[in-house]
Amino acid sequence: MDPLEQLCEVAASFFQRGYAFGSTGNLSLVLGDSVWITPTGGSLRNLTPDRMARIDFDGNPLNGNKASKEFPFHLAAYKGAGSRARALVHLHCTYSVALSCLDTLDEAEPLPVFTPYYLMRVAPLAVLPYFRPGSADLASAVGASAVDHDSMLLRNHGVICLGSTLEEAVDRTEELEETAKLWFLTRSEKLRLLTSAERADIEKTFRKR
Repeated sequence: MDPLEQLCEVAASFFQRGYAFGSTGNLSLVLGDSVWITPTGGSLRNLTPDRMARIDFDGNPLNGNKASKEFPFHLAAYKGAGSRARALVHLHCTYSVALSCLDTLDEAEPLPVFTPYYLMRVAPLAVLPYFRPGSADLASAVGASAVDHDSMLLRNHGVICLGSTLEEAVDRTEELEETAKLWFLTRSEKLRLLTSAERADIEKTFRKR
């Protein structure tokens, strides 16, 4: 499948499953020497490749479509991550945003490790301070975090997940949202967490890099 068609299909799937709503969320792909990103003000529900915006790594437009206002943090993330990242998903999915709004959030370990898949696909999860959407400060924070993190929780905002492929970024995003959902559903229960030995075994067997 053409990469832009795949991105539009993924975007529509996010919308249909409730991961995105209204005109929220944006996705991007690095293709060659440019970045293709979802357009500003558009819903993920009905994107088509001809509506995607193409920009260079300095943010200059390369076609007639206007990029999402969040394009600065997409570019900053790619620069911070280097060749490790070729796709980015940013969503305001319900449980992850709820997590980001908790005043009592443990920023060192924002989610307990109770499944191996969270450890394999998401952790470590960086928690970034609140910045106004679209601001230069947000882009700077994302760029710095992307040096060491593929998963980020933006305070009072949403999630950013990077991937070497679009599929990897999507899997990471879905795993993060579902883990946040599980945590809210079980937070009043006594949970069995993975032991340090079990976590070490996962890290050794499925070392991400």
